[in-house]
Amino acid sequence: MNLNYLDFEQPIADLEGKIQALENVKNEIDISKEMKSLKSKSNALTKKIFSSLSDWQISQLARHPNRLYTLDYIDSVFDEFIELHGDRTYADDCAIVGGVAKLAGTPVMFIGQQKGRSTQDKIKYNFGMPKPEGYRKALRLMKMAEKFSLPIITFIDTPGAYPGIGAEERGQSEAIARNLFEMSTLKTSIISVVIGEGGSGGALAIGVADRMMMFKYSIYSVISPEGCASILYKDSEKADIAAESLKLTSIHLQKEGLIDVVIDEPLGGVHRDQNNAKTLLKKALVKELESIKQLSVDELVKNRTEKILNFGRFEYDHFA
Repeated sequence: MNLNYLDFEQPIADLEGKIQALENVKNEIDISKEMKSLKSKSNALTKKIFSSLSDWQISQLARHPNRLYTLDYIDSVFDEFIELHGDRTYADDCAIVGGVAKLAGTPVMFIGQQKGRSTQDKIKYNFGMPKPEGYRKALRLMKMAEKFSLPIITFIDTPGAYPGIGAEERGQSEAIARNLFEMSTLKTSIISVVIGEGGSGGALAIGVADRMMMFKYSIYSVISPEGCASILYKDSEKADIAAESLKLTSIHLQKEGLIDVVIDEPLGGVHRDQNNAKTLLKKALVKELESIKQLSVDELVKNRTEKILNFGRFEYDHFA
């Protein structure tokens, strides 16, 4: 796999370029010591850089072109996945992928947002921006899961819901609001994972969950750093400042109680060791699914409702 390097990863790219050049040398000279030294330096440099990433750098990692998307995980994390299509009202939105599957032998309903890698796929999946029919398809599958007592697992990875005229005419805001309303009292367990980019209501529409999980270098926010900078500072180039203010990283969100579990990533991010990332995700999902199985449906709904109502609550004693 040919890796793309972000600006702050350039020193790592230079070292790995030297390693690659040595690997391509075919002669009888023993270069094992040089290779070992360079790889050691590369690992040490990667650890150093990734130990002090800014919120803006993490935002860039969340959108990394080599980062795994929803469909990249399915075959490794789930078994016997059968995709289901359509909202039974208007159309089938490819930006929302869903269907029945098994996770470590347990039947589940899976729903995820899919971006595209090639130009053709980006158009097919609408750059990961679901339309109203996508959210209605997701809700149809959730209702099916409720009927058959299937746990629901959702993967969040979107810059936001599609803001086009057609989407608004077909009730984009209503579709999102309906999902929030229905998911809050859905009589089955829900686990959501932010695998990359969690943008605004477009992410939240499949993210009302009993367990909210997030990869270490993913982001979850009401607006993108660029959008925030354009509004507040009238300059999208100040996205780095906006990212710090938005507190959109896993560390900040877990501290605020909005995220329950942070899933660690391989050194350098998901894209640097994709197989390990898939293993880490599956392990985390199985652990949370086993934990959540111990709760009754009434307990799940009660806890989920209380969790939602506690978001944004002030401690009025501070103003006394």
